[in-house]
Amino acid sequence: MRVAPRRPGVLALLVACLLVVRAAPGEEPRPPTCSESLPDLFDRISPAVVYIAATSINPFRLADRVTRAVGSGFLIDAKGLILTNSHVAYARQSLRVSLDSGETLPAELVGADPIYDLAVIKITPPPGSTLPVATLGDSDRVRVGDEVFAIGNPLGLDQTLTRGIVSAINRVLTETAFSDQEPLIQTDTAINPGSSGGPLVDRCGAVVGIATANVPEAHSIGFAIPINLAKSALPSLTTRGRVVRPWIGFHGQLIGETLRSLLRAQLTEGLLVEVVEPGSPAERVGIRGGTLDLVVAGHDYLVGGDIVTRLNGTRLDSDERLEEAMRQLEVGKTLRLTLFRDGQEREVEYELPERPILPGDTMERRSVLEPSRRPGR
Repeated sequence: MRVAPRRPGVLALLVACLLVVRAAPGEEPRPPTCSESLPDLFDRISPAVVYIAATSINPFRLADRVTRAVGSGFLIDAKGLILTNSHVAYARQSLRVSLDSGETLPAELVGADPIYDLAVIKITPPPGSTLPVATLGDSDRVRVGDEVFAIGNPLGLDQTLTRGIVSAINRVLTETAFSDQEPLIQTDTAINPGSSGGPLVDRCGAVVGIATANVPEAHSIGFAIPINLAKSALPSLTTRGRVVRPWIGFHGQLIGETLRSLLRAQLTEGLLVEVVEPGSPAERVGIRGGTLDLVVAGHDYLVGGDIVTRLNGTRLDSDERLEEAMRQLEVGKTLRLTLFRDGQEREVEYELPERPILPGDTMERRSVLEPSRRPGR
């Protein structure tokens, strides 16, 4: 008697299905497709989003000394740690956090970094309560066109949901020193004053960015700090209260062939030093900044200063080499520079101290960084 062949079991069918959708060798795994409805996603994520009311006092003013502002944040730890923007929480005399449950609690600043506009604050959870926590995603997997959502408190309107897409990645919003540049996620999701510090979440509800700014002269151009940047800064923010970075003391921009051929001067490939920061180690060793303002094809240069041709032996002839050399710098290590000045090269070196918070760091580097000044709930 013949035995009928066995039908594949459920496990075998599942394995077969997994083999079908598995990425080919060498390909990136496909991101999961999430079909949760938007109302359900909001109900799941919004309890972790908080409303922050901040108060600061300017003792040097005779009137209107007190500023009251509101912003957003989200819980990243069941013990009460909240991630938000530095411009929401830094240098405030008072911070109060309102939870989705309606409870309002005092908060204290744990750490802040004005350069990346990140801050961690902490509340003490109510007795017997379990705080909801946001899921942190992977911003390196974000692609242009991905659907994203922002939850925050624009203009003090708490728990507001807005919807859009990722418009661009790796945007550098302003002309900043090369050592302080911050690649941002650009989105057309509505971000307004008071949204600052709130989460930008993907279709699966994972936080991929932190709302930080928009362009007031435009429509639907907003920016978010990539969550991976925040995750890399969190250990230093929570243990040291700041992000520790080396201070080289000068900044400028790479010299291109266009500028060299136009000026026909004694220029070489390298980093044109435009500004030397007062009190910096670069100033102490005599590095010179620019003195002549020059506009070439709509691009501003401050020429006349030193040109750094090598940094710790790396030739500075491309953005990639400059970025790689900067990543190798550490506090306490020696920085060796080759400078081109007046047709000659000279060598300088100095030990890298920790970069302090400079006056420009606490200024509003982006026009809409200031949280909403409307009263809270």
